[in-house]
Amino acid sequence: MLLGMICALASALCFGTASVFQAVAARDTTPGTGSGVDARLLLRVLTQWRYLLGLTLDGLGFLLELVALRSLPIYTVGAALAATLAVTAVVAAPLLGTRLARAEWLAVAVVCGGLAMLALSSGAEGHLRGTPGLRIGVLVFAVAVLASGALAGRLPERARAAALGLGAGFGFGVVEVAVRLIDGFAPLDLLTNPASYALVIGGGAAFLLLTTAFQRGSVTAATAGMVIGETLGPALVGVAWLGDRTRAGLAPLAVAGFALAVVGALALARFGEAPAAETAAGAPASGDVARGRGEGEPGPVAAETP
Repeated sequence: MLLGMICALASALCFGTASVFQAVAARDTTPGTGSGVDARLLLRVLTQWRYLLGLTLDGLGFLLELVALRSLPIYTVGAALAATLAVTAVVAAPLLGTRLARAEWLAVAVVCGGLAMLALSSGAEGHLRGTPGLRIGVLVFAVAVLASGALAGRLPERARAAALGLGAGFGFGVVEVAVRLIDGFAPLDLLTNPASYALVIGGGAAFLLLTTAFQRGSVTAATAGMVIGETLGPALVGVAWLGDRTRAGLAPLAVAGFALAVVGALALARFGEAPAAETAAGAPASGDVARGRGEGEPGPVAAETP
């Protein structure tokens, strides 16, 4: 279990750092026409070295996540992945010259405290392997996430980012559940298991929807939707169908730790995307004025900036 927790936290470190590079690359990439989801956007961002570096970190993070999911309950791993936002906030500060407000440092501490509570209370990975029906259901849900993402990309601007972020969260949640539903990694086992296809489709849909949300909508809304989608649903599946449990008598501590980690992550939602450069004249962006930042003080681009 200790190895699993270390891998979960290391995975969050990789994902959080990767998001800084990927979000900058997404904003530097020429958008396509229209407001819908543009599958060619992924091809365009692949020409950005920052995005490629982010993908490398994502690959390492996924391998660490896989190890964690094979030894810890999904709710623990999901909460650790929500800590990605705390990592992004802390990493963005020295690398990009941003400043965290006192409340945001408090949110980072809340996330860490919630994870500590989960580490103390989490039981071992659930012993149930899932039914064939659950494997098929996860695959159907992954396809539905991809299809609904195309519709979400055509919503009005305010609703678009939240819907795309929620869809991305569901996609990442599919990956978390699918990993637990894969019994073996031999080629024949993978080819005959619907969860293998769910993992690929869900992961691909998540990256596509989140990249689109970063480029075309509210960062805060998109990230908040992602955190909710990738934590609550998979945690319920793990408890209800895969046998995830806490240590004896520590269920209230686990619930409190999970809630603190998720709430703390939501408070850091604006760090779902890396800050962009300051305006040319050195004046604060409109969102910085609204937040009361002083003139010349670096801050992230407003979440509402298209």
